[in-house]
Amino acid sequence: MVKAKHDNVVVKADAINKTFSLPHDQHSGIKQIIINTLRGKRSGGYEKQHVLKDVSFEVCEGDFFGIVGRNGSGKSTLLKILAGIYKQDSGDLNIRGTLVPFIELGVGFNPELTGRENVYLNGALLGFNKIQVDDMYDDIVDFAELEKFMDQKLKNYSSGMQVRLAFSIAIRAKTDLLILDEVLAVGDEAFQRKCYQYFADIKKQKQTVILVTHDMDTVIKFCNKAMLIDKGHKTEIGSPTKIAKIYRELNNQNKNTVNESSNRNSNQYVHADATVDNQGSRIVFDINLKSKITLEEPMIALGIYKDDGQQVYRWTSDEKISKNIDITKPSNIHIELDNIFPVGVFTASLFVKKIDRTIDYAIFNDIVKFEVQNESLYKHDTFWKIPEKASFNGSEV
Repeated sequence: MVKAKHDNVVVKADAINKTFSLPHDQHSGIKQIIINTLRGKRSGGYEKQHVLKDVSFEVCEGDFFGIVGRNGSGKSTLLKILAGIYKQDSGDLNIRGTLVPFIELGVGFNPELTGRENVYLNGALLGFNKIQVDDMYDDIVDFAELEKFMDQKLKNYSSGMQVRLAFSIAIRAKTDLLILDEVLAVGDEAFQRKCYQYFADIKKQKQTVILVTHDMDTVIKFCNKAMLIDKGHKTEIGSPTKIAKIYRELNNQNKNTVNESSNRNSNQYVHADATVDNQGSRIVFDINLKSKITLEEPMIALGIYKDDGQQVYRWTSDEKISKNIDITKPSNIHIELDNIFPVGVFTASLFVKKIDRTIDYAIFNDIVKFEVQNESLYKHDTFWKIPEKASFNGSEV
């Protein structure tokens, strides 16, 4: 990574490319190898997944630069290249000054330590000494609204509590460039208001920010320019209003395509089916998975989105259940969530990733859809009203 040379350019990316190698099935039996050979199927080897393709852009000092795109477009991979987590396969990346990435908030947390102990651990990772963390500790806890929980082990925290604590620590860092990836995806309305106020403050201070989000209202409100990525390509850079309009049109086109497709529950690596039930104050997802290739250390994530594309909830298997999910055999994942969602239409998207987030094995957009209205769940396709405390099986997709 080379520092940018122009006085006002903080980030300059030129023709960035990134691919991942996905392993094919590994077969132990001679019989299976012979059968696959006769059928023309390969045993072993790798499949190339081209995630970013010739992406170029500039971020100038004081920019609040938005990056938007549908799930699987490559935007999070791009942020990880900017943060130095990944190395691009080709292309030039120049960055001037220091940066702090708010990517996968909570990385570095130890679930066996208390919230208090994790504050000092994460503070040290950000370069603060103990005296500095002592001075900011009360502000961190107050911002995260976790005063009663700081002496509990982190493994007993909800995912939202962990994100609030991680974000509250991370914003204390002093840096030239902030990289934010969906930091508002988990958290209640009061916490999100605090985050928006923080955004307003750093915008007023002319802090240079790169933000990835699905929330077009946030892009329009805070960003001065934005970039749209689709299928790994940079498709447009322009005003936030223009990019938000293109993104929404693209999202609507994608929904129409998904609704017309009979194969939306499969990709070349993984097959998935999902149903959604209402059980009074709980919303229950049952997900069936079967991989077609050998997956190394897989985990799954479930994202729930409003009809405008804004993510309102995220569930990940490595936070909640065994990290060793074996989806080489048919697997059923049962997820129960409190029905805390506001009135509206929601879609759930499913992600199958390597546990260290370096590989996206499969992405299923809009795998199931539901509507919340008057504290009841409706089946979206036919709008059958579900009485409170009743349950139903949604259509398999």
